[in-house]
Amino acid sequence: MLLNLLFILAGFILLLVGADRFVGGAGATARNLGVPPLLIGLTIVGFATSAPEILVSVTAAVQGLPNLAIGNALGSNIANIGLVLGVSALVKPIYLSNSVTLRREMPLLLAVPIFTAIFFYTGDYLSKLDGLIMLAGLGVFLYWMARLGLRAARSDPMATEFDAEIRSDMRTSVAVAWLIVGFILLVAGSNLLVLGAGNLALALGVSHLFIGITIVAVGTSLPELAVTATCAFKGEAELALGNIIGSNIFNLLAVVGLAVIIHPVALDAEVLYLHFPVMIVFTVALFFMAYNKQGESRIRRQEGFGLLLAFVAYYGLLVARAF
Repeated sequence: MLLNLLFILAGFILLLVGADRFVGGAGATARNLGVPPLLIGLTIVGFATSAPEILVSVTAAVQGLPNLAIGNALGSNIANIGLVLGVSALVKPIYLSNSVTLRREMPLLLAVPIFTAIFFYTGDYLSKLDGLIMLAGLGVFLYWMARLGLRAARSDPMATEFDAEIRSDMRTSVAVAWLIVGFILLVAGSNLLVLGAGNLALALGVSHLFIGITIVAVGTSLPELAVTATCAFKGEAELALGNIIGSNIFNLLAVVGLAVIIHPVALDAEVLYLHFPVMIVFTVALFFMAYNKQGESRIRRQEGFGLLLAFVAYYGLLVARAF
């Protein structure tokens, strides 16, 4: 038991450090190649911040643990809203100004879960074909984000925040080196985490789905927590919320899609009647808190506390059911 916990802790640390290096290296490399900062933020950085979830789920699927991968994807989306955004709003209320880019991105927060629900609820099995369609949906999403990034005005608050955050003083050779080092750390961390999590599930007598949706999901959401809380504290609200939206979309389309292509999975009934509906509830709550067609909105501390309280209650329910 202790050894498995040490594997999980070491995996978390490697994922956190690896994600930081991978995101920084990817952003700086793209900037040095002349890619506009907003386009980098909406696509490359969005993918990079979801790299822990992607690699953990791919590793789990390769090792024959697809339910751990599904739990990681759904649990990370719930943790991103309930834990990450809840804590960030408690640190500092998230004031959203008139970002045209963010207003156009927000509807995708609802559209993508509805799209993936088709595959979850039209049968009790996710096939390789379902995964391929999800990845095709990811391609459409990336194309749409690229169009937004290229067409957005330089004065858009989201563009300004990405421009300030993506390093411009890093040589391409150094950026590529950090990109490679970050990827290696992510691979090592994902293997340690899956090894420890799989063994821990056996030792505790709980399902891989439970471990994936709790311990693994929270661990792989640590990079999002660090980035989002820092952005909220610095007043970069559009960047904080955009990070959550992008990560959740990648989790559903890339994480689930890749996992089921590698190892198709028979869905646990609990996924359909509990975890997926809870994810939808958190997503809808965030949408109505943050979306305003007229422009400005705010996620206040009491709303952040409400999200965090709902997240803790959900985890309490999971633990009570499991033990």
